[in-house]
Amino acid sequence: MTDYDPTGTLDRVGLTEYEECALTELFALGRTTAPTLAEATGIPKARIYGVLDALADRGFVKVIPERPKRYQPRSPAAIVERAVENRRQEYEGFRADLDDRHEAFLDEFEPRYERSSEDISPAEELFSVVDVGEPSEAETRRLYHEARSQIRIISKSFEYLDTVEPALAAALEQGIDVDVLMLHPDNLSTDNAAIQADIVERLRAEFSGVGLRFSTEALPWRGTLADPSKDYETGTAILLVQEDEVPNHLRQAAITENGSFVAGLQRYFELIWEYESIDVTAV
Repeated sequence: MTDYDPTGTLDRVGLTEYEECALTELFALGRTTAPTLAEATGIPKARIYGVLDALADRGFVKVIPERPKRYQPRSPAAIVERAVENRRQEYEGFRADLDDRHEAFLDEFEPRYERSSEDISPAEELFSVVDVGEPSEAETRRLYHEARSQIRIISKSFEYLDTVEPALAAALEQGIDVDVLMLHPDNLSTDNAAIQADIVERLRAEFSGVGLRFSTEALPWRGTLADPSKDYETGTAILLVQEDEVPNHLRQAAITENGSFVAGLQRYFELIWEYESIDVTAV
């Protein structure tokens, strides 16, 4: 069977293995018949017509009504444009379908939700929790992606940068204001200080738009907050208390969308940033 798309684009578009194989080979063969393509790719002859019909339905392949019928690939540029249009139409159909069901869905399930929520305590409404590690990193990436104006990060050394780097880069490209407050290296172990130094160097070299400062005092919690509002209505945060004696696999991080609580975290960040921190270039 022929090689697949090394860029991963056809896979991202959602083609099956046979569809990707057939289209990739068509780029090289040009206009050809189904039996010829089946022989070139190793796709079973019983499957090749269905594969080509699926590609034609997506607008990626043109059907030439000759005898025998032949198939010709659209240009790579046209395929990318068509893939985007297909996804747009799919989304519009999805949105219209949900709009049609919206009122009925609310009428059916809102009463159930309200009845089941009557006994939830204020603390349970304030926080949800996830395990520290991949679950908390996934939530942090989500927070980066959903931020609209501001991200504030408090971390010992931002040692998890690798796991959130693409999301951080995307946020900066969208003009999100990002500040990172880290613990002063004098308060870190030798190993952690070395890790922090590498992270700081990377941030300054690759993410020059990120504000960086070292806290001169201990940081009792660490985490990320996004889009706090002065009216205490909006904002999201993920945080955990600094407990060095507890291993990571036993820790949990708290997530909150309580605007008042996030505003309080923001105020704490601002006070440390202004009065109890120094620029990283001063070290």
